[in-house]
Amino acid sequence: MPIARIWRGWATPGNAPLYEHHFNASVRAHLKALAGFQGCQLLRRQLPSGEVELVTTTYWESLSNIHAFAGSDISRAVVEPAAQAVLLRYQEEVEHYTVLVGL
Repeated sequence: MPIARIWRGWATPGNAPLYEHHFNASVRAHLKALAGFQGCQLLRRQLPSGEVELVTTTYWESLSNIHAFAGSDISRAVVEPAAQAVLLRYQEEVEHYTVLVGL
């Protein structure tokens, strides 16, 4: 069964589009080249605090494919400096779920 890897970051309303551009221009292209990568989603939610929450879900064939991407500690987030530069903060750890039912 596929594995979903979920990570969250928070940005200002002005920087959220910059993260979206980074995700589309850099992250997706990199992920598509990796063995076992099955797809991704980027979700956006405006929070009452004024911040924008960004939720990234990537889908993988197996945990071994995630290890090849993230390294030995797959619970650690992989956040490029370009992403860090536009985010207010982000999760240091990610969550993994087995996908039981897909779209």
